[in-house]
Amino acid sequence: MIYLDYNATTPLCEPARSAMLPFFDGTFGNPSSIHAAGREARAAIDDARDRVADLLGAKAHELIFTSGGTEANNLAILGLARSRTVRGKHLISAKTEHHAVLNTIEHLEKREGFEVTWLNLSSSGLIDLDQLADTIRDDTLLVSVMHANNETGVIQPLREISEICRARGVLLHSDMVQSFGKLPNGGVLLSLVDAASFAAHKFYGPKGAGLLFLRSGIPIEPIQFGGAHENQRRPGTENVAAIAGIAAAAEFVERDREQEQAREENLRDQLWQEISAQIPPAVLNGDAHRRLANTLNISLPALDSETMLMALDLEGVCASSGSACMVGSVVASHVLLAMGLPLALARSAIRFSIGKDTTEEEISATAGIVSGIVRRTNAKGSEKTVAV
Repeated sequence: MIYLDYNATTPLCEPARSAMLPFFDGTFGNPSSIHAAGREARAAIDDARDRVADLLGAKAHELIFTSGGTEANNLAILGLARSRTVRGKHLISAKTEHHAVLNTIEHLEKREGFEVTWLNLSSSGLIDLDQLADTIRDDTLLVSVMHANNETGVIQPLREISEICRARGVLLHSDMVQSFGKLPNGGVLLSLVDAASFAAHKFYGPKGAGLLFLRSGIPIEPIQFGGAHENQRRPGTENVAAIAGIAAAAEFVERDREQEQAREENLRDQLWQEISAQIPPAVLNGDAHRRLANTLNISLPALDSETMLMALDLEGVCASSGSACMVGSVVASHVLLAMGLPLALARSAIRFSIGKDTTEEEISATAGIVSGIVRRTNAKGSEKTVAV
């Protein structure tokens, strides 16, 4: 199997596995209990929080452990919006956001009386900074723009976005689920935002685990109720094993991030060069320079995504047409459509995302497989035309 869907999820790294194992057996105490077993579990959480905070350049109490990126996004948007309605009920975001952000904002718009401005996107996937500046109003309370797009890998100009929001006193949340472990996420970057969401399974940690960074002093309303956990911001008995895994995985991916991302960028470029040379009509989607080193999103005209993905799967290649959170559906990408890509090209898009285990041999093999599928499909199309 050739796995090229690392933006969907990554394999659990050995350090994370080793860190988690003790909490599946002997160290099983409830971290809210005051006895020795509980204190041992609590110490593990505190240690993990300190280590992740150190990597992010944050304070330990600014981190809220969640069940993943989706919950972190929901908590940030719902919690911050509802806590600031005295200012107004105007939100700003972009149509290229992950559905965990899109659907949450749409809920506030449809069910809770918020007004939303959706930012325009260039054909390369970058938001319109002038529109952002012009759109902020006195009643704007939150801007939510993701750092790096999960489908195209396009990286938004977070510093410029932050400067605009700070000048107007508006909170900025960023979905950083795809960027952690791929881009520098330390203190300088977090200093640009008021809240940021992360998911462990995107950086070789466990599924069902994530966290929200919330700048110290910013109030937030909980979206769940039932306990005083996570400083009364997210109730529920903590998943101690997963939290231990988050810290270990974060340290694992950050250890050689620069070298690994350079390697993955070379493999990504190799894949595009070989595919574009063998299939000249292939189209590169997203900004050619401002994108994640591991992400390649292309359209293969006259061949729909579902057909290509099924054919790749039969050849042992795992890829995607975009987000992995749409329960197996293959539809035209909302991200590419928001960038103005014609429907036919959006319906023929394929995303390849590279990771630590990807090799040059797998890249060359994939390019050959893609080319072969296109040739066979075109040949069948020609046969049908002749028969008609």
